[in-house]
Amino acid sequence: MNATREVEVVVAGAGQAGLAGAYHLRHSGFEPDRDFVVLDHSPGPGGAWQYRWASLTYGKVHGMHALPGMELTDADPSRPSADVIGEYFDRYERAFDLRVRRPVGIRAVREGDGGRLLVETSDGTWSTRALLNATGTWDRPFWPRYPGQEDFRGRQLHTAQYAGPEEFAGQRVVVVGGGASGTQHLLEIAPYAAATTWVTRRPPVFRDGPFDQEAGRAAVALVEERVRRGLPPRSVVSVTGLPLNDAVRQGLADGVLERQPMFDRITPDGVEWRDGRHVAADVILWATGFRAALDHLTPLRLREPGGGIRVEGTRVVADPRIHLLGYGPSASTVGANRAGRTAVRDIRRLLAGEPIAA
Repeated sequence: MNATREVEVVVAGAGQAGLAGAYHLRHSGFEPDRDFVVLDHSPGPGGAWQYRWASLTYGKVHGMHALPGMELTDADPSRPSADVIGEYFDRYERAFDLRVRRPVGIRAVREGDGGRLLVETSDGTWSTRALLNATGTWDRPFWPRYPGQEDFRGRQLHTAQYAGPEEFAGQRVVVVGGGASGTQHLLEIAPYAAATTWVTRRPPVFRDGPFDQEAGRAAVALVEERVRRGLPPRSVVSVTGLPLNDAVRQGLADGVLERQPMFDRITPDGVEWRDGRHVAADVILWATGFRAALDHLTPLRLREPGGGIRVEGTRVVADPRIHLLGYGPSASTVGANRAGRTAVRDIRRLLAGEPIAA
């Protein structure tokens, strides 16, 4: 275990993006365990989906784009998405013999000898010529800070800790966040809670009708522009708007999705606005999203002055040996698949000593 093992490529993470990258490596002639290795810190297949709450059924998710080479068919929309997608990922890993090693946590990536990278893990060190980093965001929930937060006598939790609506029975709940998770939480909690209040920094934008390819490309382009400038990425969802389905329409009609502007401070028994308005609360649920889990790359000093990592496509501009999958424009299920193919194409050129297109 203490000996350093060598491969051509390390794939960090076995969620949608990591499995897509591993598939394209396999499809390009790379052999698992000999040429590349897939390391995943989770206990089982399913990526971040395995941690989703049981009430998030497959029928409620925005859509799970199939992994390359294997469709997800005949999924029961009433089953928990964690089960449906976990089983699908498990079948996928076995079908393509990807030999994912888990649970293996990645602690740090450092400069090695001879132009190689050293990937330090809970299961020893790997020396590699390239890294497909697909470590996602689930391990870095974002908790905003507000005055008085530490004095709140009720419970505070993040989407990452949400287990289902039943635990909020009879409680007054403030849900913070204008994304899909925030609306899903509200619609689930409202029938159980004594009262719900929805607060967001910006007014939510609801999208009616189909989301076509042109709209998708425009949304991805907005996210991509930020990472090209070295700024922290925003989620693709933040520029696509919230889908206006039947459940959301009913929530709007019932007043469950009546949005309030962001409060200014937290009091011991609720939240308060600058104009003196106060809402009593037993629980504050932060549906405030996640940040990219990239702390293990800190030794390589890849971050730009703007706080992000500058990326062209999936390739880190400061270090072409590293590709970020599921970061910025590739943080959607469709984008993750395309990113895997693009990254492997560039890595093949890198390993062959060929120039990489800008």
